[in-house]
Amino acid sequence: MSDELIIPQLIVGLGNPGTKYDRTRHNVGFDLVDSLAKRWQINLTDRKQFQGIYGEGFGSHNAKIRLLKPQTFMNLSGQSVRATIDWFKLTPPSVLVVYDDLDLPLGKIRLRRSGSAGGHNGMKSIISHLGTQDFPRVRIGIGKSAGEKDTISHVLGKFSVVETPIVSEVIQLVNDSIELSLKKGVEQAMSLYNSRSIPVPEIVE
Repeated sequence: MSDELIIPQLIVGLGNPGTKYDRTRHNVGFDLVDSLAKRWQINLTDRKQFQGIYGEGFGSHNAKIRLLKPQTFMNLSGQSVRATIDWFKLTPPSVLVVYDDLDLPLGKIRLRRSGSAGGHNGMKSIISHLGTQDFPRVRIGIGKSAGEKDTISHVLGKFSVVETPIVSEVIQLVNDSIELSLKKGVEQAMSLYNSRSIPVPEIVE
């Protein structure tokens, strides 16, 4: 990817539809989009042609911004993203994807301009449908399960009472990083926010 300024035009948060998945670790991308919609006063509605919950309005940079929560289930997320970018004739580098990451500790986030799926099924689907991995993303750390318990039950489980306020702070951190991305580009946000983290109290077993 060249050194042009990358300013997101569509922000996609990944998750699974349905109340049973609400507030689970795997749905932190949905929570992020909901938070941005509230911050920017954007109304989100079900859009069948995008196979997702969608809204558009103006971000803090006073330019149009679009928000999307695919409703295809995680491993088919690319269908929804592809339908949306085709409709608006957007390019992959203008799509910022936000999702959970097992390999990052809770409290940490990572912005990247491009990269592999890293084993995340939602990202695998998006890379497959876009035909490229050259699009920016924000990974939100959810940490590994204690004592290497079942990964699926960890990912699909809800945040604990201790974790919930930390996640709320992390989402605000991601919001701030995205606002900087919109104003000054993803590269600037990477340099400022990749070193930041929300402190996590030690949990005594």
